Amino acid sequence: MVTGASGGVGRATAVAFAARGDRVALLARGREGLAAAADDVERAGGEALVVSVDMADANAVEDAAQQVVDAFGRIDVWVNNAFAGVFAPFLDITPDEYRRVTEVTYLGYVFGTRAALRHMLPRDHGTIVQVGSALAYRGIPLQSAYCGAKHAIQGFNEALRCELRHGGTRVRTTMVQLPAVNTPQFDWVLSRVPGRARPVAPIYQPEVAARAVVHAAAHGRRREYWVGGSTVATLVANAVAPGLLDRYLARTGFDAQQDEQDEQGEQGEADSGGYGNLWSPADGPHGEDFGAHGRFDDEARPKSAQEWVSRNRNRACAALVVCGLSAATTAGLRRLRSAANG
Repeated sequence: MVTGASGGVGRATAVAFAARGDRVALLARGREGLAAAADDVERAGGEALVVSVDMADANAVEDAAQQVVDAFGRIDVWVNNAFAGVFAPFLDITPDEYRRVTEVTYLGYVFGTRAALRHMLPRDHGTIVQVGSALAYRGIPLQSAYCGAKHAIQGFNEALRCELRHGGTRVRTTMVQLPAVNTPQFDWVLSRVPGRARPVAPIYQPEVAARAVVHAAAHGRRREYWVGGSTVATLVANAVAPGLLDRYLARTGFDAQQDEQDEQGEQGEADSGGYGNLWSPADGPHGEDFGAHGRFDDEARPKSAQEWVSRNRNRACAALVVCGLSAATTAGLRRLRSAANG
């Protein structure tokens, strides 16, 4: 089950599971996006089940889970990915908007996890993947509601892992911390900044995130995965020098998250009544499907060396050991030859 499956990382993740021949339940609100995502899943070799649901509605999420179990027989993997956001300074976000972001982005994960556990625990089998962000550790300006929700997910998931270990179950939960990703969200998000909302570079393609999520689903014993060199750099810098990072983001964080206005002075469509998805699905006015990719294909990276290392850390460690032994052996032989010649 993949929530937020109609676009972006959720869409790419659903297709990545389908490429393995999996049965994939697609959860989101938008009809056009869900229908197109189902077509993508079928073309990739999977079997799709579309379930329209608002993740902020706990009862609806429970019903969605039961609908999937009725159709597929069980839930092996649940991927929490759905979110909403507002690009604006804190005081420009209304209380209702803040509440809505929190209900979708944080409580949606809580409700999804509860629904998953109700079906996984009796079978003593299953993995829950929480799709997170570097912003789960490091808040940035203009995204206070989203950052707060991601921080909450981090704390919630850590507590849940402890409880699952205490109970001795084989059900696992893990978290995948993502970098900036090229998704359509930056044209959906409700925005009150002068320019068009954009991710902070470097930007990665959603397929990079999808590969990490699929890997995490198969290796749920690890507590979390970091994807992208920028995620590693951000989290390490925040752990070592958070005050310095505060000052850096205060100076650069506003401009780094906005494209300049075009010649007509247009910004993102969201605050002018366009495709903003805070209160309703991001279905376009003419039935558009926005897909997995946003408007940053020209600069987005299709691969991440760090993500490969994270997925293959045993092989990477073995390679480092071999390189180290080789270097030590070479140095030893040189010393022996030098001694012999002396």
